Amino acid sequence: MTFAFECGAFDPHLMRSGTATLVWNTATGLAARGHTVSVVTPAHGRGGYLRERHGAEPTQFSDEFRMPLLLDPAVWPGFPPRADLHLRTTALRLRRDGVDLYFLSNAHLDLLERTFVPEAGMEGRDLAYFKEQVFQVAGVRFIRRALADADLVQAYEPHQHYLLPAALAAAPGVPVVSTVATNVPINLKVHRPQLEALLASLDAAADLDGYADPPEEPGALTEVLRRYLPSTLPDPPERPGYVACHSLAFERAAAIDFLTSGQLDHCTTFANTPFEERFRRLTVSRVLRRKADHLFVGGCGISDGWLRREVSKDHRRDFLTGLGLDPGLPTFYHAARYAPAHKGQSELFQALARVLGEGLEANFLIRCARPTGAELPAQLAELADTYPDRVRADSELVDEPTLFAHAAAADFCVFPSKFEMDTFLIAQGEAMAFGAVPIATEQAGTRHFGHAFDRHERPEATGFALPRSFRPDDALLRDRLAGRLREAAHLFRHHPGAYTRLSERARRTARSFTWEAGARLREDRFRRVLAGAVVPTGAETLIRRGWYDGLDDAAWAAHRELIARSAAAQGRPEECLRACAGRPDLAAAAFDTAYRAARFRVCAALADEHPLDTGDFRRRLRVHQRADRADVTHRTDITHRTDITHRTDITHRADITHRADITYCFPHAERVELFRPGADGPADGFGQLLRRHGDTFRGGVPGPLGDGPLVLLITLPRGRFVWDEVRPFPEH
Repeated sequence: MTFAFECGAFDPHLMRSGTATLVWNTATGLAARGHTVSVVTPAHGRGGYLRERHGAEPTQFSDEFRMPLLLDPAVWPGFPPRADLHLRTTALRLRRDGVDLYFLSNAHLDLLERTFVPEAGMEGRDLAYFKEQVFQVAGVRFIRRALADADLVQAYEPHQHYLLPAALAAAPGVPVVSTVATNVPINLKVHRPQLEALLASLDAAADLDGYADPPEEPGALTEVLRRYLPSTLPDPPERPGYVACHSLAFERAAAIDFLTSGQLDHCTTFANTPFEERFRRLTVSRVLRRKADHLFVGGCGISDGWLRREVSKDHRRDFLTGLGLDPGLPTFYHAARYAPAHKGQSELFQALARVLGEGLEANFLIRCARPTGAELPAQLAELADTYPDRVRADSELVDEPTLFAHAAAADFCVFPSKFEMDTFLIAQGEAMAFGAVPIATEQAGTRHFGHAFDRHERPEATGFALPRSFRPDDALLRDRLAGRLREAAHLFRHHPGAYTRLSERARRTARSFTWEAGARLREDRFRRVLAGAVVPTGAETLIRRGWYDGLDDAAWAAHRELIARSAAAQGRPEECLRACAGRPDLAAAAFDTAYRAARFRVCAALADEHPLDTGDFRRRLRVHQRADRADVTHRTDITHRTDITHRTDITHRADITHRADITYCFPHAERVELFRPGADGPADGFGQLLRRHGDTFRGGVPGPLGDGPLVLLITLPRGRFVWDEVRPFPEH
């Protein structure tokens, strides 16, 4: 049985995200393998449409209940502390492609017909915000009464099903497999009194004390992370009295399913992101380590219907000509829901304005899907108006044939997504399946598409890489994207053989991901869950994730060199020292790895333990303190009645200005940002970009500085990030 907040990919009017495609194709893939598959999902107020368009029929199910709603007064001012919902749930049934779909309706589930999902801004002002919780409670009650004989439940999105593993274990005693389809903040939290009330209402027991995060360690880095990370999306602001819902879902799940190996690695480590340091300290990180043997990759794919489509030899020419575009020019394609921060569309629009303004001769097909009736985003509308012979833009929700017509006419597909929120990214795979060469960020979740490989060195390379980004408005991503667009257009015009090779690799790579393969992987794992079989995690996987406490002595001995290199790159000094003990050659190699990765704690530990030629890395942050005096003149005129004027000029030496000039020395950085704990903003030293001068980065802040540590966020090549907490070395 499938439990999902959205599953209507068989009709574009019934879907709002790529998760719907995943849910639908996985369900039909399992049904095609002979399994009985039912899907439980909200009707989202579309009951009439489902009946008229798809022949959905009402069932006899009717369930009246009271859902407890305990509101946090700090978040919901003006609301009563308790506002229980009195609801009556009914269900429509639709059978399609061997799958039984049950669409649940009640006064809350039928809200938000245009968006389906509550918007973040609703919290604290609109009880529709609790729609996802209502679905969980109504869904559990429906399963218990209508589908209690299910062998297993596959539930999508931990933040939309965290009640299910505990509730369904209690009754009817069915295991729940948790599928992580999107990378929402993994430390997303729920008001604990509300969570306790919901679990009690479902007769589900859970010791919530075990899911509290440990107290934060005091220090400069902790303070900076607390203030900075909410702007990067992976970590919401901390709230007292809240519980991480992913921890609850993962701990009680029978297995935890990811779409790609890259997504699994990312969600278990957050390696090389600004969030990595904080993630290691969170309870959800420990839960995932404890559940190591329950993690698996179920896969994702491109629909058979899409792959079976044929492209006529004249399609590209005829389609572009029909749009009023020149088919002789390289054509770039972007298709995604409109999410300017997540999808990198702000930087995309800025890059397009730049290259088109420079005269780049290319076509751009841009689709930023929005709910029906929404206008084009202003930046995109301006591009379309300014360059009518180059840009075609749309924001409509369209059917698959329309999407296919655009994708099949494209020479390149552009996906500059940010904040590592994408997983498989079906839209990129669909375009690649018909030869579009990808230009996309090096997200861990999408590394399977091969665009991050060096096309001059790797025969499986498919396209052009963009650096990962965790900034709301990222000039580095924008500039690199503009450069990639120019580079791709040049390749298309002047090196057609090289372009054709990339196009064929892109086509071949994308077509290797099928829903049939994903159905087989999940079927195998589901059988193991039902049989109670454990799938142990290999030593190399544990090392890659930095889970060294899962290694026995034999594994330490067999993988000593790998552990040393991995621990150095991951910033793990204790493990690196253990692996390098008695091996000065290995220590030297580990030091070099750690230095290039800006893991200076490892560098210091190795340098203290081994006689290494380490250079001057301890003096990488240098500060010159200075004081400037300003002359301020006060003039007083004294006039007497005798018409004799006495003028007195009084000059004070005043306003001594203190300034700290900062130099950071690290040749492998692409960008360095300074964070001075306690500062108010960039001008004061919190989030100040240092200017690059060769191998050094320079800036200045009001002084004088004390002897406490400063914190720097280092951007390394390929969009890797690391924090450096270091005390300044004084220059005189």
